[in-house]
Amino acid sequence: MKIIKEFKEFAVKGNMMDMAIGIIVGTAFGRIITSLVEDVIMPPFGYLLGRFNFATLKVILKEAEYNDAGIKVRDSINLNYGNFIQVFLNFIIIAVAIFFFIKLINMVRRKANDPENTSIPTPKDIELLSEIRDLLKEQNKNK
Repeated sequence: MKIIKEFKEFAVKGNMMDMAIGIIVGTAFGRIITSLVEDVIMPPFGYLLGRFNFATLKVILKEAEYNDAGIKVRDSINLNYGNFIQVFLNFIIIAVAIFFFIKLINMVRRKANDPENTSIPTPKDIELLSEIRDLLKEQNKNK
């Protein structure tokens, strides 16, 4: 019973929920980036290379075997290095896209945390309290 209680405390804590949300959002973001790479970036890239598809590159280590009737008995044994190149290019493009996305988020976060940033107006009550504070400091200096 103590283990169940500890697990409930662990599962309900904010860190566990934040992690779960991060994983879900990260998975969805990964799918978006994968679609961007496979459906938007790679087709023009392949077109520029003359309708070239890396995934079809391979070295045949052993030819397929056929019987006398022409029916395939064993598949060929291939070294599919083209698929590796395709996956590697996808990884590089995804890594660059995520890098720029994180860079954008950090830039927005820095701008939001910048006290000198006046793009967001200070509420009136905060301005008034700041003025009162400054006046009190000035009065204390004159004493």
